[in-house]
Amino acid sequence: MGHLDGKTIIVTGAGRGIGREHALLFAQEGANVVVNDLGGAQDGSGAASELAQEVVAEIKASGGNAVANGDDVADASGVARIVSTALDTFGSVEGLVNNAGILRDRVLVNIDDDDWDLVLRVNLRGTFLMTREVARYWREQSKAGKEIFGSVVNTSSESGVFGNPGQANYSAAKSAVATMTQVAAKELQRYGVRVNAILPQARTRLTESAFGDALAGKEGAFDRFDPANVSPFVGYLLSPACSLSGEVFLVGGSRVQRIQPWTKDPEWKLMTDGRWTLDALDKAVADAGTPSGGNSWTANPRKDSK
Repeated sequence: MGHLDGKTIIVTGAGRGIGREHALLFAQEGANVVVNDLGGAQDGSGAASELAQEVVAEIKASGGNAVANGDDVADASGVARIVSTALDTFGSVEGLVNNAGILRDRVLVNIDDDDWDLVLRVNLRGTFLMTREVARYWREQSKAGKEIFGSVVNTSSESGVFGNPGQANYSAAKSAVATMTQVAAKELQRYGVRVNAILPQARTRLTESAFGDALAGKEGAFDRFDPANVSPFVGYLLSPACSLSGEVFLVGGSRVQRIQPWTKDPEWKLMTDGRWTLDALDKAVADAGTPSGGNSWTANPRKDSK
């Protein structure tokens, strides 16, 4: 008996890297897997439908159930076909992993319109469209009186939560994914649907382009950046045994760590009677000092003009 027996799970971007490892593990745990991958390059160009088909062939060779799909997650018609593939082949959908993503790294002043638009299109719009499509299916099932045990796992990023120079487009998209995860969890709980997100730490073609050999494994040692390390926790989030929802987790190597949502800093707070004046704020901020552990960076250190 597998932990995902009989569950149908859609995995986007499943032709390579983390998505491929998800698909292989879920099938091993008894799930019916829809392996979606447009097969484009890491910058979003091109397509190669055989990538998804190769993963499906590997799953079937091991006795699992899977079907390939090569549609674009950022195209509404393509998204409808992805979900239809699941329903036509397996009859239901219980899980969705939004894993598809691309990079077009540039420093802010060098990002052109296409770099911005395409990265948000795939990473954010794709996550939104896929989640909306399965949510509508689950809503219909719920209204028909069926009990739902649905689960969505979104792929955010440390870049999206903590910020990373050179990735303003990617960071903005992934930050929005993390926030949308919390919103979706609150909205979809009425239908019996849980929504969580992960920040994966793993060696993929996207991270290798940014970090190179720094993520390479050492022979004979535990490979903490092996993408297969991420999949077990994602499988747990999809399983009926899990009750977690609205959470974001850092996942990599042997570690799973909850990320706290935005919180008010109790140690850095300015109060006055009525409305602030700029003179009063000037003094109050100077007295309060730089927030401890904050994100303040001074490009041009202020000099006392007196």
